[in-house]
Amino acid sequence: MPQPTTSHVRHRVVAFCVALAAITYMDRVAIANLAKFVTRDLALTDEQMSLVFSAFTLAYGSFEIPTGRWGDKIGTRRVLMRIVSWWSAFTVATAGAFNYASLLTIRFLFGAGEAGAWPNAAKTFSKWIPLAERGRTQGIFFAGAFFGAAYTPILIQWLLTFLNWRSVFLVFGCVGFVWAFLWYRWFRDDPAEHPDVSPAERELIAAGRAPEASHDLKNAPWAEILRSRNIWLLCLMYFTQSYGFYFYLTWMPTYLERIRGFSSTGLSLFAGAPMVACMIAGVTGGLTTDKLTPKLGLRLGRGIAGGISFVFASLFTFIGASAADPTSAAILLAIAAGWTAFCLGAAWGACLDISGEHAGVVGACMNTAGQVGGFLSPILLAQLVKHFGDWQIALQVSGGLFLVGAICWVFIDPTRPLRARN
Repeated sequence: MPQPTTSHVRHRVVAFCVALAAITYMDRVAIANLAKFVTRDLALTDEQMSLVFSAFTLAYGSFEIPTGRWGDKIGTRRVLMRIVSWWSAFTVATAGAFNYASLLTIRFLFGAGEAGAWPNAAKTFSKWIPLAERGRTQGIFFAGAFFGAAYTPILIQWLLTFLNWRSVFLVFGCVGFVWAFLWYRWFRDDPAEHPDVSPAERELIAAGRAPEASHDLKNAPWAEILRSRNIWLLCLMYFTQSYGFYFYLTWMPTYLERIRGFSSTGLSLFAGAPMVACMIAGVTGGLTTDKLTPKLGLRLGRGIAGGISFVFASLFTFIGASAADPTSAAILLAIAAGWTAFCLGAAWGACLDISGEHAGVVGACMNTAGQVGGFLSPILLAQLVKHFGDWQIALQVSGGLFLVGAICWVFIDPTRPLRARN
């Protein structure tokens, strides 16, 4: 009797997580694309709006490690359902903001709820995806996030033809509730528990499953982590990447409209263009470092892919900020955004190479450093614009920080893991 065809339930798990990534960024960037209406109706200044942007990042970074550990303890089925339901509730609550204090509180709680989404998605992949498929899976996952951010400006422009900004938040929040319901109903924490997984697929996943990374903060080798030059360099590198990248998640639509004069269709198109570039670059960057590493070795394979991404991100940021033509500026800055994403495969690959069995803790350290950059980015940009009256200077700061990130890649050595003497 012929054997039944191997199931592909793990691919549906990936599809769920890609949808999660897309919804995450859709809800995250919605406020940036609606900022004009929010600031008008709530009488907010640019400085107040910058703190609203950063309230999310502060909460997100503060609660990321605890929520990641929670997923380790009780499984990602329940934790991701809670995460998406929580952030969806506060997406809906954003529609009810009535003043600065209420909006600041709601967006802080929104960030607290969304914290842990990425670590728990990674935890899901560690359970469901064989080691040989991890690279492409991460690339597709990041592409889903950037796709969500790319289509959001266009979707918002369409919704605004018959809804106000408050109703847009209501619609976006409902999407997350649908995902959370379907996820909890269908997903199982372990492939062995899912009725649709065939014995052949169960065996494939189990045979290709790497040892699970440690998220145990109590048993983490903190003395070694704090002494590790590699980890400090990774954190500094990721800080510079996130600082520059968060411009596109927060102030980019305002910049295009207020400084570059875009409106309506042009605004929605060019506000989403950076995320389209990131979607392409995130996948190609991961493939590039995977191809370079076998040929050139681990250090050059990671360092070249990571380093050139920061060099070109800096170059296109400087050129785009100073371009006289609005369309050229928007295109050049979108290309710069793409180069910020090109490094992701190398960055997270190097993190895993260096951290070994403590990838969860080290990855959380690196990502937290990134969130510090994301927290400071909108606040410092608003202050720089207020002080100098010039957005070009604010963007040049990002370009300069990208060069610092490129220098970090000269010294990051993935061939020296955490337990080696750094």
